[in-house]
Amino acid sequence: MLDFTPTDEQVMLIDSVRAFIAREMAPHEEEVEKLGYVPPQIEAKVRKAAIEAGLYLKHLPEEWGGLGLDAVTSALIAFEMGSSSAALAVCAGGPTHILTKCKGEQIERWLKPALAGERKEAFALTEPGAGSDARNIQTRAVKDGDHWVINGRKHFISEGDLADFFIVMCVTGENETPRGTVKRITSFLVDKGTPGFDVRKMEAVCMRGYNPTDLTFDNVRVHDNQILDEEGKGFDVANDWLYAGRVSMAANCVGRAKRAMTMANEWAASRKAFGQTISRFQGVSFKIADMATEIRAAELMTLNVAWKLDQGTCTRTDASMCKLFASEVLGRVVDHTVQIFGGMGMMMELPVQRFWRDARVERIWEGTSEIQRHIISRDLLRPYEQRG
Repeated sequence: MLDFTPTDEQVMLIDSVRAFIAREMAPHEEEVEKLGYVPPQIEAKVRKAAIEAGLYLKHLPEEWGGLGLDAVTSALIAFEMGSSSAALAVCAGGPTHILTKCKGEQIERWLKPALAGERKEAFALTEPGAGSDARNIQTRAVKDGDHWVINGRKHFISEGDLADFFIVMCVTGENETPRGTVKRITSFLVDKGTPGFDVRKMEAVCMRGYNPTDLTFDNVRVHDNQILDEEGKGFDVANDWLYAGRVSMAANCVGRAKRAMTMANEWAASRKAFGQTISRFQGVSFKIADMATEIRAAELMTLNVAWKLDQGTCTRTDASMCKLFASEVLGRVVDHTVQIFGGMGMMMELPVQRFWRDARVERIWEGTSEIQRHIISRDLLRPYEQRG
């Protein structure tokens, strides 16, 4: 995929998303930023509007009421959503496609209410000792008759304050393999309010309103029928989400970088120093040239990897390169933007400082930049090491 021109249908969808953001999300950005959370009335309003606009289930298959979008079209939408508040984008976004693995009574209890926007889920994998090293999770579920008893802790769980239930990854045993003992991981559907289950909001300097949460499980009992998919298949569930998640995050970074560059361009073309606009100075104009070039490269890489997802040829190296490059481009772009704004770039009265703060976490979550480099380098070097 060497070049990309959106189809007429994609252009119409992008225009629709832009109009939705301008109408339903942008007016609330500053309020969410100041409060640090999305007020319930705004959350309900944005979700209702997204449902009415047909955007709430945009990423799900048609058989579940979604638009059945391919990965490329989803990336185009993520470019737009990335330009807005992450917290408000969550309100406009429906359940993760992982929930389509629900079966039997799970469909009525968890999936259908989530599809209708009546209940919201959060994905709970990360732990204090298991962030980038996800296989080191310690939260354990022990079989007790037709129930399981969960003990442990999760943290940095996005959207936990808004969620009604959680997809919780737990150790349920060990498997012996030629490479040694590995943990058997299982996903459970756990309702907020279950006895012994506590959710606490964590305070972060970035992504205000998109609050991380800390979860504790103290002898939390769940039934066999709360296992999502099958016992021991938890990482199959997670990996199903991993590649698409990294591509989506890369697309969000591109969208955020584009908005930051637009602010930089507008400021540079209007701000004057020494009798001319600062855009006339090479120190500023070259920054803008570098920003535009890197954003374009990140955009094309993201679209290319999304296309590979659609073709079924995307590798973990592709997804890691995409996430790594786009998140680091965003970091450089917002840093240049602050520099172009000068002192005003650090003032709370302008949104530049928010983009600067929010960009920093993109190099950490969904696998740090260091982990992405480790994945890429191991995959590239393995054939040479085996040869030796």
